[in-house]
Amino acid sequence: MQTLQLRLPDFVGIDAQELTLILASRLYEQGKLSIGQAAEMAGMTKRAFMEILDRTNVSAFNYDAEELDQDMHNA
Repeated sequence: MQTLQLRLPDFVGIDAQELTLILASRLYEQGKLSIGQAAEMAGMTKRAFMEILDRTNVSAFNYDAEELDQDMHNA
């Protein structure tokens, strides 16, 4: 796993844990991490991470239209 070191101005007011959560949710939203990988990165269970996603208006169901159509066809 890669470790990054960032310098943020003090007035931003974000601690390391909150920044990690923001990054994990954004990487999940972009499809770069699975929900399990993003939850692990954030140091949470999948369920807790999914609840955070819901509160921040990020869908826990990261499907594009084609994947959703395939799932509906296969159901």
